[in-house]
Amino acid sequence: MPRAQLGHRLGPSGTTGDPSPKPRRAWRQRAISRALLLGLALPPIFVALTNAWVVASTQGRVFSQLAGVPANAVGLVLGTAKYLPAGGINPYFQNRMQAAADLYHAGKIKHLILSGSNQTPAYDEPTEMRRSLRELGVPDAAMTADYAGRRTLDSVVRARDIFGQSRLTVISDRFHVYRALFLCDQYGIAAVAYGAPNLPWSASARTRLREYGARCKAVLDVYLLGTQPRFRGAPIALPLASERTPATPAAPK
Repeated sequence: MPRAQLGHRLGPSGTTGDPSPKPRRAWRQRAISRALLLGLALPPIFVALTNAWVVASTQGRVFSQLAGVPANAVGLVLGTAKYLPAGGINPYFQNRMQAAADLYHAGKIKHLILSGSNQTPAYDEPTEMRRSLRELGVPDAAMTADYAGRRTLDSVVRARDIFGQSRLTVISDRFHVYRALFLCDQYGIAAVAYGAPNLPWSASARTRLREYGARCKAVLDVYLLGTQPRFRGAPIALPLASERTPATPAAPK
């Protein structure tokens, strides 16, 4: 049979003129592989860059020594659960309350906003904070509860919009206050922070690793998602007196 009757047009070299699918398939596979590698690389890069930004932009205003903390009229205490799921006092809660009381007794702040969640009648962070601080000698007149501080962003924005504060001292764990200060910066609050001592890594690894993700979420909330506090409400004037409220004696240990 003549070669012209084989049903294929022959190229100059005697081969068929149809392009081979192999080069296209190889190029497509390389493109997909590169896209997958880029997709796998971007999240770690994003986590690293956002965490570096949050910490670097705020670390100069994070204080760990009481004597060095600048004085402000108001301190914002960020809440957490008093009790651990397995029972016993939450050491993060203890450290935050002690830090807030120390600031008050040292004259570094005059009034405390106790910002936390009270999702159910059985779970009420601000009330537990008030009770603990009262035991540490802080008078009731020097404390105002914010029951809608469900997240750090809510606590920060409400301190400005509900309680009218444009300058304050953030009080929380040292690894946490960087994010809180970053949010203060984004919402126009001039803030410093007093960081309670971090727990050892052996006892806090999960919480501190979760904070890396929370910092990324804070950046996304501000610059991409436009996240707002879940609850607003009418403005509340803090009872700030010109003179410092006398402290009550701390309960004996």
